[in-house]
Amino acid sequence: MNRRQLLQTSALIATGTLYSRGIYAQPVSPITTTSSGKVRGFTDNGVLVFKGIPYGGDTATTRFAPPVRPQPWPGIRDCLGFGPQAPQPIHARQGRSTFAPLDETNPVNSEDCLHLNVWTPGLDHRKRPVLVYIHGGAYSSSSSNGPVYDGVRLARRGDAVVVTLNHRLNLFGYLYLAELAPTAVRDRFQDSGNAGQLDLVLALEWVRDNIANFGGDPSRVLIFGQSGGGAKCATLMSMPAASGLFHRVMTMSGQQLTATTPEHATATAQAVLKALELTPSTLETIRDPGKVSMERLVGALRAGHYYGPVHDGRTLPRDPFSPEAPPISANIPMILGNTHDETRLLIGASNPALFSLEWTQLPTQLEHYRQFLGDLSTDAIIADYRQWYAAYSASDVFFAVTTAFRSWHGMVIESERRARQNGPTWVYNFTWKSPVDGGKWGAPHTMDIPFAFDNLELAASMTGTSPDATRLAAIYAETLLHFAATGDPNHAGLPSWPRYDLTKRPTLLWDSPVRVENDPRGQERKLIMKAPYLQPGT
Repeated sequence: MNRRQLLQTSALIATGTLYSRGIYAQPVSPITTTSSGKVRGFTDNGVLVFKGIPYGGDTATTRFAPPVRPQPWPGIRDCLGFGPQAPQPIHARQGRSTFAPLDETNPVNSEDCLHLNVWTPGLDHRKRPVLVYIHGGAYSSSSSNGPVYDGVRLARRGDAVVVTLNHRLNLFGYLYLAELAPTAVRDRFQDSGNAGQLDLVLALEWVRDNIANFGGDPSRVLIFGQSGGGAKCATLMSMPAASGLFHRVMTMSGQQLTATTPEHATATAQAVLKALELTPSTLETIRDPGKVSMERLVGALRAGHYYGPVHDGRTLPRDPFSPEAPPISANIPMILGNTHDETRLLIGASNPALFSLEWTQLPTQLEHYRQFLGDLSTDAIIADYRQWYAAYSASDVFFAVTTAFRSWHGMVIESERRARQNGPTWVYNFTWKSPVDGGKWGAPHTMDIPFAFDNLELAASMTGTSPDATRLAAIYAETLLHFAATGDPNHAGLPSWPRYDLTKRPTLLWDSPVRVENDPRGQERKLIMKAPYLQPGT
């Protein structure tokens, strides 16, 4: 709990019924009802905040199985601080550039991680649009417990309800044990490869059943996420269990064309069991925290090759966006896009030398990413980029090529498949460049998060707080809010943004000024489409 919340809580204890003088004149200690019991929150700048509401039971009791609803509680539950994050190495996010959005300090790991947070302007049943954010960190790390995900400004700006949440990650959420389990206990592990996705389904069911008591409209739910969060959204779009639980989607630098095959997922599970000194005959013990502790499971994480959704024929009956966009969500409005310079953070943050490459070093550095380049000649790729962008340095070409082939390619495929399906789709590219560190980062991975939440002051180390940035954040947040409310991102403060099609390929550029261009970076797009795209890890 931070100092502001501590002072507010002290006031609750002293008086119990103090009222805020904010714009909504709401009680400082708001109380409402959920399907599991009453909850008490606090008020922050006129917005009612409830943190750490359980939407599922302790997953230590349902390891590698679908989650269950929480046990009802008596009386009123204080929901004044974030719940624990999913089990993961505490140092998992260390070593990342401070340019990345801040996570909550001193995170607490726990299998009892199925909690969500709600920001709302009022408990008055006004049926406001609902924005549910799913955090990134691939499928393996991070949480929603970060300052940059604070929903106060977004809820106030759009008279909307904002929800963030935590769910099972890495092997706790995506270890596919079904094919290793003995027949007698196989049913207990059938959904183990997608337990983390089923957590998200349960969270959305909670929203459906409870959000009206928080002033939200369960028939206008937007799910959106960045990086791994966007990939989770794309995967939800192909899950029958999630059908009808959300009504708009926005993915930010996160796509999921294919899921892990059962064969690859089983290989990872075998490696994990070996690290745990377990065999199929002793597999059942992995479900018992008394026999295999959470810490021991976290210690076995490195043995696995990849953790992510599994094309298991059950929970996930098909690949999310292969061979076409999922028919089950064809009519759901979708926005998808990337930042212009994804890999300046994704790759450059851990290797500063990449920012000062010589031309002679460039081919060798690009060869490290051969899996994304297919059989295209590295020298020919470099020659193309030097012709198209004569002012680019060797480092500029490195980051442009790796961004296009590694990060942008999947989004292009997804947008094309949506266009062929005639699903309502809008495509963007975030091109506004950060002034931080002399502009070396450009418009990198994670850059659009503080703009979406209108939280530039909380992310000033990555965005700055110039009037130009502030204006762009206002337009971005308004667009997101309008999309949540209506299913169409267009509004008075935005240039006309046509739906994406394969003829003109209209793309919104988040820049100063915001504008729409047809097929920007078209030469790059045509080049990357000559290489096969393989979803990393699958």
